[in-house]
Amino acid sequence: MSYNIAIDGPAGAGKSTIARAIAKRLNIIYVDTGAMYRGMALYMLRRGISPDDSQAVIAHCSEADITLKYENGTQVVCLNGENVNDCIRTEEVGNATSKISALPPVRERITALQRQLAAASDCIMDGRDIGTCVLPDADVKIYLTASSAVRARRRYDELTAKGQSCDLAQIQADMEERDYRDMHRMVSPLRQAEDAVLVDSSDMTPEQVMETILKLCRKR
Repeated sequence: MSYNIAIDGPAGAGKSTIARAIAKRLNIIYVDTGAMYRGMALYMLRRGISPDDSQAVIAHCSEADITLKYENGTQVVCLNGENVNDCIRTEEVGNATSKISALPPVRERITALQRQLAAASDCIMDGRDIGTCVLPDADVKIYLTASSAVRARRRYDELTAKGQSCDLAQIQADMEERDYRDMHRMVSPLRQAEDAVLVDSSDMTPEQVMETILKLCRKR
């Protein structure tokens, strides 16, 4: 029987960074569920399909083949056979992801793959509804969050470090709008599972967050 860790929380809370570090420490598989949805969003944008056009998104979501694989220890997201790791982390893709991920057919398609991965191997997943929907029986559940101001600053620093021009106030506004959409969508809204442990990383370093979660894993 596999051992599963679920980390949920809003955008920019550091879920992916922490999940990757814990996976390496525990020698288990990291499944970046958000990257899979981002792959779907990228497909729609490339096809010229607006993320607001739910009917078109639903009609074409079956055309996107999204898979995960590891190359030299790095997780690679493949969209119809193409490595799209460098294309899915833009703000445009992030905002589109929040919209299309609320559509049941999109969620059903990707959730099925996520559950197959979790059943086959010890793993850690991060996303919006891992502990509440995808892996309700996960051995450890974490709800990782931080204030919108802190999360916006982290994203701003990340983007500027890559040479991208961006506006801090706009990033925070977009993030708060995304939070609202994620928390109020009809299907699998973002919320803390009843048996999840709340970890607020606003005043914590990544190392402190990781150690907090590792302690919880050891207890379970």
